[in-house]
Amino acid sequence: MTPPLHLLVVEDDPTLRGALVKGLCEQGYQATGCPTLAAARAAVAGGQVDFLLLDLGLPDGDGLEWLNEVRATRPQLPVIILTARDALSDRVRGFDAGADDYLIKPFEFPELLARLRALQRRATPAALTPLCVGDLQIDLVRRTVQRGARVIECTPREFDVLALLARHSGQAVSRARLAAEVWKVSSRMTSVDNVIDVQMSRLREKVDRPEASPLIHTVRGLGYMLKGGS
Repeated sequence: MTPPLHLLVVEDDPTLRGALVKGLCEQGYQATGCPTLAAARAAVAGGQVDFLLLDLGLPDGDGLEWLNEVRATRPQLPVIILTARDALSDRVRGFDAGADDYLIKPFEFPELLARLRALQRRATPAALTPLCVGDLQIDLVRRTVQRGARVIECTPREFDVLALLARHSGQAVSRARLAAEVWKVSSRMTSVDNVIDVQMSRLREKVDRPEASPLIHTVRGLGYMLKGGS
């Protein structure tokens, strides 16, 4: 059975936050509420967030500034801003910061559900369909990994490494590219190469160790490759 999508509700008003979480769960979603940016930051860093519902005026900062951070690490994460800021300039800033939709408070719950459904339809093009290499499946929306029927628990960085390798299945991906696209490091440093090698060793333990045929391969002098059996 496909697990429900996880929605993160970032809202400091406890009444509204509780009502949204309760209503979304009743509609079949998995919903979690966060009253602060610090709590939301930790939840998104954990990786298991499929949609973000974001208030802007939060006690420990402005949601728009944090949204720019989110977009740097989760560019495909669907985001709906929920706010009382109704000026045209506010809406423009919201979309420019990376919001997919902008809903002004007070709003009706059925309208929020309709906007969620619309975003779900837009979040299923080829760019977000699961990546498959051999019997390994990587779900880019839910950020989950399975090999056959076995669920593989990955850290956010491990997931990003696997997704990058899967997008280039059958091709060697260099340490420089991994450093740039996953670690966001543009210059070559031995320390980063060592971190990458350790990360790949851990991934091998999770992905390949229990299996008869390996999917992760080292291409000497070039980097790493994710490749299914012939």
